[in-house]
Amino acid sequence: MYFERKVYRKLLDWKDKYSEKYAVLLEGARRVGKSTIAEHFAQNEYKSYILIDFSKTTDNIRDCFNDIGNLNMFFLRLQAETGITLYEHESLIILDEVQLFPKARQAIKHLVSDGRYSYLETGSLISIKKNVKDILVPSEEMKIQVYPMDYEEFCMAAGNNYELLRQIYHMNSAIGQATNRKLMRDLRVYMAVGGMPQAVEAYIEGKNFSEIDMVKRQIISLYEEDFKKIDSSGRISALYHSIPAQLAKDLRKYRITTAIGKKNNTRADELIYELIDSKTVLPCYNSTDPRVSLADTKDFDSYKLYLSDTGLFVTLMFIDRPVTENDVYAKLLSDKLPANFGYLYENLVAQMITASGRELYYHTWEKAGSTHYYEVDFLISEGSKINAFEVKSSGSGKHESINEFNRKFSKNVHNIYLLSQKDVGKEEKLLLKPFYLMPFLTQ
Repeated sequence: MYFERKVYRKLLDWKDKYSEKYAVLLEGARRVGKSTIAEHFAQNEYKSYILIDFSKTTDNIRDCFNDIGNLNMFFLRLQAETGITLYEHESLIILDEVQLFPKARQAIKHLVSDGRYSYLETGSLISIKKNVKDILVPSEEMKIQVYPMDYEEFCMAAGNNYELLRQIYHMNSAIGQATNRKLMRDLRVYMAVGGMPQAVEAYIEGKNFSEIDMVKRQIISLYEEDFKKIDSSGRISALYHSIPAQLAKDLRKYRITTAIGKKNNTRADELIYELIDSKTVLPCYNSTDPRVSLADTKDFDSYKLYLSDTGLFVTLMFIDRPVTENDVYAKLLSDKLPANFGYLYENLVAQMITASGRELYYHTWEKAGSTHYYEVDFLISEGSKINAFEVKSSGSGKHESINEFNRKFSKNVHNIYLLSQKDVGKEEKLLLKPFYLMPFLTQ
C-alpha cells in the first residue's frame, strides 16, 4: 500500500533542478517509508531504474563497486547483473540502505560527475561515524529528511478532510464543542496509530489496536537491534526507553544518568549524539536567551528528548506489558487517560513542529526568590520575533509561565499560544488553539 507523501514534491524539485550535479539522499529512521518512496518515484518519473538494496544484494553487485575507474565496464556489469537496461539521462539508480556499504556512497562523486544517470540513496543511521570513517563522504549529495507521516499525510491516507482544518484555522473563531470534540477524537486516532507507514497500513486495513501495537513493537525491536550494533552494552536502548519516564517527571532537561546510571558511562555524551543521529528521537534544546537567534543560543548541555513518532511513544509508554491492550487505546481515544499523561501531547506537538522542517527549542528560567522555575514548552521564530507555546492537555490552569514569558520578553514576542483540546479562543493576549491546528502555526 503506497501513501501520498510530501517528500515526493521535493524529489520532483531535485530531479528538475539539481539531479545533473547532485545525488539525493533520503535520510531518516528505519521504517519511515524511504525505500517505498524511492521506488515509487523511480517507477513514475524514469524510463527505467535499478534498485540495489545493500541489506540483501548479491556479492557480484557489491563487487561492481570495487572498480569504478572504468565506468563503461561498471554500467555494463550492473545491467548484466540486474537484467535492467539503463538509458542515458532517463534512468535512476537507487542505492538503498547505502550505509551498509559505504564504498557505494563514496562512488557517488564519480558517478554524478559522469552525468549519464541520476542517483538516489536511502539511509538509516547514516551519519554515525563508524559508517563513514573510512570513506570520503561525497559533496555531490543533497539530503532530504524523511519523517514519519505527518497529520496531513495521515488524513489523506485515512480519508479525513484535512482541508477543513485549514479553513477552521483561517476562520480563526470557535467552531463549537461538538465539532471540536469530533476533530480532537480524529487527532487522537493519529496519536494512537502514529505515522509509521506499516502501522498506518494496519489501521487502514481495519486491524484492531492490539494488532497495530504489535506492528509498532516490531519497529521498536528493529531500533533496539540497530542501537546494539552501535553499542553492544544496551545503553543507547536504555537512553531511548527512558524518554517517556523523564518527560512524565517534568524534568528541566534530559538526564543521562537517570537512564544509564553514573557507572561506566564514559561515552555517555557520544551515545546521546548517536541516538540523535539515528533520527528515532527529536532533541529539543534550551534557548538561553530568546531575545536573539534561537540557534545562536542553543544550550547543547540542556535539552529534552521526544520520540520521532507519537504512535511509537504510546507503545513505549506501555512496553512493560506483553501488548498494549485495546482498552488502553480506547481510553486514549475517548480522552480517559489520567491527566498526568499530558506529556503525550507534548510529543505530538514536537513531532508536528519537526515535520515542518523546524528545530525544537524551549526556554526555562528561575523564579525570583524560589527554587521553582518557569518553563515555556516550545519556541518558534517568526521573522525577527518569537512565538511561544504552552502545552496543556486540559487547557485549564493559570498558565503562569507563558504569561510571565510574554511580560519578560514582550519586545521580542509575536504571539503566545496555549495548545489544548479546547476550542479556539482567547484570554487577553493568550491565543487558545486546539492541537489539530498546530501544523498551521508552524508555517
